[in-house]
Amino acid sequence: MAQTILDRFKLEGKTALVTGGAQGIGQAYCFALGEAGAKIAVVDINLALAEETAEALGKKGITAMAVKADVTNPDDAALMVKTVAGHWGSLTIGVNNAGMGAWRDALIQEFGEWRKILALNLDAVFLCAQAEAREMVKAGYGKIINTASMSAHISNTPQNQCAYNASKAGVLHLTRSLAAEWAPKNIRVNSISPGYTKTALVDKLLETPEGKTMLPKWLEKIPMGRMASTDDLQGAIVYLASPASDYMTGADLIIDGGYCCW
Repeated sequence: MAQTILDRFKLEGKTALVTGGAQGIGQAYCFALGEAGAKIAVVDINLALAEETAEALGKKGITAMAVKADVTNPDDAALMVKTVAGHWGSLTIGVNNAGMGAWRDALIQEFGEWRKILALNLDAVFLCAQAEAREMVKAGYGKIINTASMSAHISNTPQNQCAYNASKAGVLHLTRSLAAEWAPKNIRVNSISPGYTKTALVDKLLETPEGKTMLPKWLEKIPMGRMASTDDLQGAIVYLASPASDYMTGADLIIDGGYCCW
């Protein structure tokens, strides 16, 4: 008998890793995938925070582990996958979410900061996806989901952030390129592009004098009139990780409250 549609969203028997999984959007992804049935590796450069998230997952009955990794380092990216696959025997789902940003005018953008943003937001996505796919090829199946941004599609205002925007646009085309290359290997590669999302880090930014001027200007451009909560992104991650999206690859899901509709 064919599976019901709800059964096709379940992730029992699947294993997942989430980079930048200790807080914010990544943490929300960990809970969503875990609640859908997957085992979760919380990957973060801050091991203590990753362990706290893994413990919180465990309290909800979700099998979880914490893994420390600097995902801008090729050796760490490879070891991350080896650790997860070695512990659970496979890797089904790779969520490449770790990232950073900075509000900076292009005329004063320091090259070192530019490189740091590109290294984490784009280089690391490639390194992790490559390591994940090498493991998934062995099983003949896998799902890779990258965190892009609505900033991959538009140039944000009023803040200037050319490095962040460029890095996320790179994630979009990297996602499409890997999707086309790996489709014959039964590996799907998609991305999620969040809009302005309330996280602890964003809340701190919005408490600064500059941030306080940003929020009303953001809200007036969002047709739904509010920022996203991390919960608003959870349905998309489960869909892209599950068999329900097995014919979808190279796609980007924009979840921005309609911001990009203008």
